[in-house]
Amino acid sequence: MVLYGRNAVREALRGPRRVRQAWASERAAREPWLAGVPVRSASADELERRCGSPDHQGVCAEVEPYRYADADALLAREDALIVALDEIQDPQNLGAICRTAECAGATGVVIPERRSAEVTPAVCKASAGAVEHLAIARVRNLADFLLDARNAGAWSYGADGGARTGYAQPDYRGKVVLVMGSEGRGLRPRVASACDELIALPLRGRIESLNVSAAAAALLYEITRQRG
Repeated sequence: MVLYGRNAVREALRGPRRVRQAWASERAAREPWLAGVPVRSASADELERRCGSPDHQGVCAEVEPYRYADADALLAREDALIVALDEIQDPQNLGAICRTAECAGATGVVIPERRSAEVTPAVCKASAGAVEHLAIARVRNLADFLLDARNAGAWSYGADGGARTGYAQPDYRGKVVLVMGSEGRGLRPRVASACDELIALPLRGRIESLNVSAAAAALLYEITRQRG
């Protein structure tokens, strides 16, 4: 995997994955965080060829494949806070949610194995490198995972614009799974029915819904506010 962008490469250097080789423009190579790292000089065109994107910001690096976490291990954590994503397909949304989850101190993120964005270089860049420090697990069936979460003592709250329960009403202490639906379609019926409660953010303008990453940020910080 070839990561690109300054934040993505910098966090990879700070994280558990081994960085095999880095390339940088003459200017980027002078960045203090690259000091002591073997870096090969490269032009902007060469950087774009290596990473496949013009958004490299002057640096890219070849790293080990991303290592996904174990979903059961996330549920085993005391007072776990997990973000479960129901077929989020936009890499930018996945990256933005992972960035917020990591900043909010979430235990991890769970995504389905199929019909979902996975951890790619684009997601790494969109997360500003947060995926290097965040546990992300893949599961075969998200509804089944929510049932496992219930058996593990967790409460699952699904974001649904039509829900009668306001987002600030539940007690978010203890083990919590926040479930976000896909772009446009929202939560699938079986996933929604596997949640213990559906919650809604207030919408007081003319637009009918928030972007899923913006909604996830608002909900995560209400949860962390309650949990202290």
